[in-house]
Amino acid sequence: MPETQSPETQYAASNGLKLAYETFGDPANPPVLLIMGLGTQMIAWPDELCRRIAERGHYVIRYDNRDAGLSTHLDDLPVPTVKDLLLRRRPPYKISDMAADAVGLLDALDIDSAHVVGASMGGFIAQTVAGLYPQRVRSLTLIMTSTGSRLVGNPKPQVMSRMLRRRVVHDRHEAGDAIVEIFRLIGSQGFSMDEEYIRDLAGRSFERAYNPRGYLRQLAACTGQPNRTRFLRQIKVPTLVMHGLNDPLINASGGKALASAIPGAEFIGFQGMGHDLPRDLWSRFADEICAVAQRGEDQRREQPGTARNG
Repeated sequence: MPETQSPETQYAASNGLKLAYETFGDPANPPVLLIMGLGTQMIAWPDELCRRIAERGHYVIRYDNRDAGLSTHLDDLPVPTVKDLLLRRRPPYKISDMAADAVGLLDALDIDSAHVVGASMGGFIAQTVAGLYPQRVRSLTLIMTSTGSRLVGNPKPQVMSRMLRRRVVHDRHEAGDAIVEIFRLIGSQGFSMDEEYIRDLAGRSFERAYNPRGYLRQLAACTGQPNRTRFLRQIKVPTLVMHGLNDPLINASGGKALASAIPGAEFIGFQGMGHDLPRDLWSRFADEICAVAQRGEDQRREQPGTARNG
């Protein structure tokens, strides 16, 4: 069923851009920053999941990445061709630029550090925030993502071919058809697909902002990303890696490599989960995110002189 009304969309200046964001919970509570994946708007973080995390004593922030949703679309930048993407050349911007966007949002909200949660491309961004701005991260949760190494996390060839050639849609109905087709390809075969919810999400996303050029620019940032394995070994905060064991877009080897590279990281693999956030796991996701956040808060209290912001 369609979800209840979402919170008010607000806007913040960040890294020379305008970022749209929404919040759940009390701003006095420890902040949790949710970073969404490729070509996907912040509303793909389910309201119910956000509220579950907030009800456990957190201030939840979700936002639209650049070139998605109601945030700035960089349409003055070139649109990568399929050849550019395959050769990993000339990305209009980098994952590190998107990480700077996230940090800029924290600055705009006067938040010194947050529990950072990233899904898929959002996981690439979250890792980069932790690597380049370690003082801004209290804990790290990485969902269905990878290290950037070409040796792990690779998609099935037919899936990558489909992601390179996403069809253009013209209305809410076509957007629903397209997303259902994608979910049947990359989604969780071991869990029931809530087609009504998925179609509603696709329709709302289409009506908020539809821009296939922005998707291609984000995809170029992903295909051109560096191997982060070396600096992942320097991450000191509590880290959780969750991954579908049947993910056809980012193979579970990517998540396992993350957990191996980050000292003390925990890996949780879900049998039957693909490259999505199945409704049946929302409660478990909330529990696990809050558990690693609590470990981050405990570690923070043990560090003398740590600034308090939530």
